[in-house]
Amino acid sequence: MVERLDSVPESALAVYAHPDDADVACAGTLARWAKAGCAVHLVVCADGARGTPDPDARPAELARVRAEEVAAAAGVVGLASHESLRLLDGELQNTAELRSELVAWIRRIRPEVVLGHDPTAIFFGQHYFNHHDHRELGWALLDALSPAAALPHYFPERGSAHQVQVAYLSGTLEPDVYVDVTETIDVKVEAVGCHRSQLPESDSWADDVVRGRAAEEGSRAGVPYAEGFRRLFIGP
Repeated sequence: MVERLDSVPESALAVYAHPDDADVACAGTLARWAKAGCAVHLVVCADGARGTPDPDARPAELARVRAEEVAAAAGVVGLASHESLRLLDGELQNTAELRSELVAWIRRIRPEVVLGHDPTAIFFGQHYFNHHDHRELGWALLDALSPAAALPHYFPERGSAHQVQVAYLSGTLEPDVYVDVTETIDVKVEAVGCHRSQLPESDSWADDVVRGRAAEEGSRAGVPYAEGFRRLFIGP
């Protein structure tokens, strides 16, 4: 039986690789939670400077533009904060340095739940495989969540230990819980549309693709529009 998640956490931290990832993955959920009073925070790890097929684009300028797009989308979704680690696009690695940085943010924000990439989702049919940065960050975030952030002798210089209760992994091939985003699908469309540097010229593309994907998930959850996640209970 499909499970729909109706509860709203008090605080949430979304950790994603690229400037548009959180909005594509879960803006409907984040907006729903923010509207209900949850303090929703976002950490973007890579600067997105290489995210273009244009050989004449200037990476530093693209990174600046994409940071502005994140800020615009954050305002649409209703985020409490958004930060970028400005790491090199395409070169995220599950290193002690990255885990330390993620532990610092987890301990600083002290969220009840965390959202991020599912690193086990690799091949999506014959036409797409998951981005290197998504996979590496997904594993780094899981390692930061458990055991590192919860145990005081891991990265003690990064603040006092904090136990996150639940992780929700998006972009998964094995969703086991869904969030009904019917009331916030328009917000998601608008948030994704803020990332103009990543969209084709057609003004309707984001609307069509976002609604289409959310409708597919909604058909599994028994609602018009939904977002699916793999849920991991981390806390006691």
